[in-house]
Formats: sequence, structure tokens, C-alpha cells
Amino acid sequence: MRKAALILAITLAASGCEGMNQFLNAGSDSGGREAGAPLDLSAAVKQALELSSNRASAELSQPGGYANDPQRRLGLPAQFDTITSTLSKFGLDSYVTQVEALMNRGAELAAAEAKDVFLTSIRQMTVTDAMGIIRGDDTAATDYFRRTSEPTLRERYQPIIRGQLERVGFYDQYKTLLNTYNALPLASKPNLDLEDYVMDQSLNGLFTKMAEEESLLRADPLSRGSALLGSVFGSNR
Repeated sequence: MRKAALILAITLAASGCEGMNQFLNAGSDSGGREAGAPLDLSAAVKQALELSSNRASAELSQPGGYANDPQRRLGLPAQFDTITSTLSKFGLDSYVTQVEALMNRGAELAAAEAKDVFLTSIRQMTVTDAMGIIRGDDTAATDYFRRTSEPTLRERYQPIIRGQLERVGFYDQYKTLLNTYNALPLASKPNLDLEDYVMDQSLNGLFTKMAEEESLLRADPLSRGSALLGSVFGSNR
């Protein structure tokens, strides 16, 4: 049974046909509230997002967090295959390897720096937002978070990516790659700009990791989360 359906079934069984209206309006009296009231649900959703974002950030920020993850490893995009194959023919593929290693390390360092940005957005979530997420699928919280926060996150994330790439020497190595490529006897060469690409792939990796963590948490909320999450996201399996 889907989690939202289970919550509604329990509420309606206890309250009758008017149960849903009472459920949606619960939590306003000062004498306490039953588990499952909107404020409990909001707290559970925020806790789920904090746990999934913290775990995703912690895992991806480790050395090799991106580089050793086949699903999230950053490599030069496919449209640059001609460039990389040409460098390889000239015995210069080590430059590509070095640039890709720095791309991944920059993404790993940025994942740790971005943690506070995510937490700030989570804490601004409303009760109404949380109620919608409860009724959603196994990645509804992450999907909502990405939809509402990515523009701001992108603004905040870009200088982090740039700063971290500078810190690990990405631009120096990338300039060396470009200079080496431009020195080759080829008729035409594309203008390469990887900063936006690294940022896009870094964010994609972080959000997909968060979605995986959210799905795992929803599947086993008590052991992977808390009693509150168990009471809200638990199923009857």
C-alpha cells in the first residue's frame, strides 16, 4: 500500500467521513496533537530531506565520491569525443585523464561546501508543501526540493564550483590541455568551456544521490531515520 494511502486510511477509519478535513486542519490546538497532524508531517518531511541531503553530501564529498561512482563520475561530455580521441592518437591522453580527475575532485569538494545551502532551503518548507510531498512518490521530497530551489542553488553553487576547481588546479590543467590541443595540426577546433558542465553534472549527481537516499529512507524509515519518520512514512508490509 502506498504511504499516502495508508495515512489516509488510518485517519478515515478513526474519524469517519469528516476525517480528512479534521486531519488537514489538525495541529492548531495548544493541548497537543495526535501523531500524523500536519506539523508532525512537516517535521518528518524536513527530517527526511535533511537526512537524505546530509547523507548524499557526506558520501559524495569523500575522496572518490564522484570519481569512484559509475553513475555519477564526471567525464568529458560525448561531444568532445573527437578531441579526446585526437589527443589519444598523439599520445596525449594523460591530459584528459588529469582534467577529468580534477573535475571530479572539484565536484566532491563542492558537495561538502553546499550542505548549508540545502539545509536553509529545507527549513523554509511550509506545512502545505510537506502535505503534498507525503502524498507523492518515493522521491517526491527531492523532486520538490530541486524544482523550487535549483535556481538559487545554482547561483550559490557556481562560485563554490569555481573556487574549488581553482583550488585543486583544474583551470591550470585545463588550460594546458587546451594549449596542447590547439597546438595540434588540425583545421578547426571547438571552443571548450567546462565550468557550467561541471556544475550541471555535480548538481545532477547530488540530487540523484539524494533521491536514492530518500527512497531508501521511505522504504525503511524506522531503522534509517527515527520514530517520527516511522510513524509517518511506515507501511504495513
